[in-house]
Amino acid sequence: MNGSGNGSRVLIYSHDTFGLGHLRRCRTIAHALVERHQDLSVLILSGSPIIGSFDFRARVDFVRIPGVIKLRNGEYTPLNLHIDIEKTLAMRSSIIKHTAETFDPDVLIVDKEPLGLRGEVEETLHMLKDRGTHLVLGLRDVLDEPASLAPEWRRKRAVPALRDLYDEIWIYGLPQIWEPLTEIKLPKSVQRKITYTGYLPRSVSSQLPKRDTPDITKRPYVLVTTGGGGDGEDLIEWALRTYESDEMLPYPALLVLGPFMQPERQADYIERANRLERVEAITFDPHLEILEKNAAGVVSMGGYNTFCEVLSMNKRAIMVPRTVPRREQYIRVSRAQELGMVGMLVDDGEFDTRAMGDALRGLPSQKRPSEIIIPGLLEGLVNVNRLIEPWITPAEQGAPQTVVPHRA
Repeated sequence: MNGSGNGSRVLIYSHDTFGLGHLRRCRTIAHALVERHQDLSVLILSGSPIIGSFDFRARVDFVRIPGVIKLRNGEYTPLNLHIDIEKTLAMRSSIIKHTAETFDPDVLIVDKEPLGLRGEVEETLHMLKDRGTHLVLGLRDVLDEPASLAPEWRRKRAVPALRDLYDEIWIYGLPQIWEPLTEIKLPKSVQRKITYTGYLPRSVSSQLPKRDTPDITKRPYVLVTTGGGGDGEDLIEWALRTYESDEMLPYPALLVLGPFMQPERQADYIERANRLERVEAITFDPHLEILEKNAAGVVSMGGYNTFCEVLSMNKRAIMVPRTVPRREQYIRVSRAQELGMVGMLVDDGEFDTRAMGDALRGLPSQKRPSEIIIPGLLEGLVNVNRLIEPWITPAEQGAPQTVVPHRA
């Protein structure tokens, strides 16, 4: 454990093999921690190839480890390096361990994968546990449907890691919406480590510099966002076809294609959007939350981060969740639809423009998320700060306190 006297330290591991979700969640947590704790430094370990495109607050930095991507057959391959995947993973593991050894954190937060990608964090976990570092596993609200998650966790030796290595398990959601580990046979000792924090709220910084925004945002618009975009082509295709076939939809549309969408598909969608008066397309915006805040409504796939942003900014939303390779988004969005928080369309591959058009026409009269009262829904960051306080330098006197989070 850090004994240097140079302030407390938190290390966050994000494996980042696909999309932006893990990185954006970890960045949100890091920013909330340094805002609350003036003597704290946070370092993020990430494999994201575009982590340098994001702004980071003072006392937050990152180490970029070599990127890998998951192929459709479930195998991993290096993102850029033309070397064997095993050598790439060995490099990643070595960088992770050396960084942890040198940074010497008071707390390690591992995002989603208990032992890291292909076990790359296991050696580091043992080392830090011997040093007295407080070890936390952070999980999103939904991981996958139980029938798929249970064998996956057995294969990855997740439960022994939770039992023997981790001190706490934080679930960034609420049991009223979903209990991601309900079908996993967890020992009582592990169950006692679980805390539901609530969802992680998002906000728009008032300190961002002035910047150019797409022309279409100068009037009420719908934001169509795919997140990272690597699997968002069907959503963009459906939205574009709908606007191509119906000029009377209530709002124009801004399409954010995502940085991981295939370049040739990006070019095709931008060309088609340019032919429409009421549609504009861009590839990426690191401050997507600004576009969300200013939008009249949001059309998205239903990933964790977009869901949190829709809740935080109280936006009417139509969500089109993916169902492969995981049913995570479908579970989250269908549950939110049952509660009346969002609208949902199911992508059956037909791109039914009438269904999408009807949903867009109904958007102005749709309920806002805040009309559904769920206590503690957006208290995730407050509770993360409360949970971490015993393990780092005490926060300033007079800082606000909160209720104890939901225990499993």
